[in-house]
Amino acid sequence: MIELQRFADTAALDAALAEAIVQSLREGIYQRGAASLVVSGGRTPRGMFARLAAAPLAWDRVTITLADDRWVPEDHPDSNGRSVREALLRDNATQARFVPLYRDAAEPWSALAASAAALAALPRPFDAVVLGMGEDGHTASLFPAADTAPAPCDATTPDLIGVRPTRAPHDRISMTPPALLNTRLLALHFTGTAKWSVLCEALKPGPLDQYPIRNVLQQEEVPCRVFWTT
Repeated sequence: MIELQRFADTAALDAALAEAIVQSLREGIYQRGAASLVVSGGRTPRGMFARLAAAPLAWDRVTITLADDRWVPEDHPDSNGRSVREALLRDNATQARFVPLYRDAAEPWSALAASAAALAALPRPFDAVVLGMGEDGHTASLFPAADTAPAPCDATTPDLIGVRPTRAPHDRISMTPPALLNTRLLALHFTGTAKWSVLCEALKPGPLDQYPIRNVLQQEEVPCRVFWTT
């Protein structure tokens, strides 16, 4: 259940996605006095973050968290939390509340309960979840089964899992598919022809753990709006 939106360039995509997020956040604030936003890290959303941060909105009523993060402190250059603080929590959005996934623990499995408890403060369903996609078909830190090492323990929560990828650095913490799909606006944001080819493959029938993005694309709970440009 997808709605594909192709844009002429990155600037047009960033503007349209930011506006869609703002509209959903405004509706959340109007309906329940507070709104929640789940975002992803990396380079792709930084331009959209800049537009979003400049939007006129009651940001003091918005709580932001991450779809996933590397298990590194927020001062680490690979931290998604750091990326959000630098690129999104600025301008008007400095008033927003940010709930990181990372906790001061040696590995994510030992901190899942604490991270999940922090997320309990966010209004559900989320008002917007913005996901990216890798060229291997992963989203958040949900990697193909072939690229995921066995977890050191089976600790889990309904919202969060720990992940140990074999082809990417750092242990990860990630929202589970049910948590990510519990949203009013579900947006998939990516660029480039290589990832477009991955999307086309992921839309075909097949195992979810072959292309984890299928958890988003091949479900009937909430429409997935795809924001894409070459």
